[in-house]
Amino acid sequence: MTRRYWNIHLEEMMESGVHFGHGTKKWNPRMAPYISAKRKVIHITNLTRTARFLSEACDLVFDAASRGKTFLMVGTKKKAAYLVVSAAIRARCHYVTKKWIGGMLTNWPTTETRLHKFRDLRAEQKMGKLNRLPKRDAAMLKRKLSILQTYLGGIKYMTGLPDIVIIVDQQEEYMALREYVILGIPTICLIDTVTRILQIFRFQPTMTL
Repeated sequence: MTRRYWNIHLEEMMESGVHFGHGTKKWNPRMAPYISAKRKVIHITNLTRTARFLSEACDLVFDAASRGKTFLMVGTKKKAAYLVVSAAIRARCHYVTKKWIGGMLTNWPTTETRLHKFRDLRAEQKMGKLNRLPKRDAAMLKRKLSILQTYLGGIKYMTGLPDIVIIVDQQEEYMALREYVILGIPTICLIDTVTRILQIFRFQPTMTL
């Protein structure tokens, strides 16, 4: 993989608080190599190492995108959801910002069936077919469409498993991450000093939102 130069500045990372970890009373000892100091009751992560990992992740994403690989961005925390949606839309990636539905990827045939139903209902709504149904039936289908939009709206165009997953917070998305590990999908993840480390392809020690 070709190494490139990315516009990553330690000063900007510090201003954004990227170096702040979790409280010293609640942390994972396996994160020790990535902690540079303690400030009162907070661990401080090593920004130099974080910047290096971030650069490697950027290389991976650039190379994969150049080869037409598909990406899935996941961030269900309220603080992160808007940023994830905005970034995913700009990059034309699939995304999940609501509750992760168990088996979404490991039970892909079921998810695919739901997506087909979702697309069909959206098409029927656009053509006005739902409005021609009895009120009770139309209300039921519109309610179902709303639920599908909430949980599957960000992956409505996904036709298969993603090639790479980007996670905002491993601690929050632990159940989802286990699916990626089972399926062997390369994953880039932002983690905190309290995080349980799994077999992540690339990870960035940083403050999570």
